[in-house]
Amino acid sequence: MSEKKIIAVTGATGSQGGSVARSILADRDSAFAVRAITRNPASPAARELAALGAELVRADFHDEPTVHKAFEGAHGAFLVTDFWAHGSAAKETEEIGVLVRAAEAAGLRHVIWSTLEDTRELLPLDDQRMPVLQEKYNVPHFDAKGAGNKLFTEAGVPTTFLNTTFFFQGFLDAFLPKRAEDGVLTVTMPFEDGKLLSGVDVADIGRTAHALLKGGERFVGRTVGLAGDHLTGAQYAEKLGAAIGEPVRFRSVPYDVFRSLDIPAAEEIANMFQYYGDFDREFTGTRDLDRLREINPELRSFDAWLAENASKIQVA
Repeated sequence: MSEKKIIAVTGATGSQGGSVARSILADRDSAFAVRAITRNPASPAARELAALGAELVRADFHDEPTVHKAFEGAHGAFLVTDFWAHGSAAKETEEIGVLVRAAEAAGLRHVIWSTLEDTRELLPLDDQRMPVLQEKYNVPHFDAKGAGNKLFTEAGVPTTFLNTTFFFQGFLDAFLPKRAEDGVLTVTMPFEDGKLLSGVDVADIGRTAHALLKGGERFVGRTVGLAGDHLTGAQYAEKLGAAIGEPVRFRSVPYDVFRSLDIPAAEEIANMFQYYGDFDREFTGTRDLDRLREINPELRSFDAWLAENASKIQVA
């Protein structure tokens, strides 16, 4: 392992970081070793990575010296922050700053930063179509990450910006097909009929990040928009139905109606889907599926993801 280039992976026990760690660890011929950064090396998820060959290192974004130490001697890193752990764009911005300073101090040669578009570039805050959240954001978990991109650039950290999107895994939980009053399985989303929604298998974050690391400096400074498919809500529902053997329909909930629901982060989620819908051509346009498959030939379409995961879709 000492001869391999160390890749520090933040969020290693989460979905994104975990997918990166597993992709690297599954490659027996990989030039890279995984240093899994976690707040709790004793957790079952951390121990599972260790069993696969990862080095475990404890660090906490809110204890900056631990992050600097965790990056020492590493060649590169996959960096991700978890907005949903606290729901604050201000805190996420602070976390990004910690990661940038640690990456700069360690002299990392290649960072893959899991980020998202800053929606304010297409939707100024004085546009009245959606409420401004946390005083200066349309979609805080998008905008804080997107604004954080320039911190990496200004610090001179060699970075590839990996723009993610909606996870297909959402159909296993938040958007699981549910039986309506008339007995028909229904996918309900705050998204307009006929609009395209880019989706991706979260495992492809790992496979794509790994491919970008292998590609090296030719990807430094580039933005890669990630997706595995661009489908309408009705198309997602139709494919779900075919996979589980029972018709599924799509039900669109108006954005303002969804914002009024008594559920966590209703405004944030509605604003996110409205951004997806209002700018679907711009969003999908930066996610060229053919080009992505040149980088990551294993990129999963929604059909391919369903073939592997339909058995996990448990409907009542």
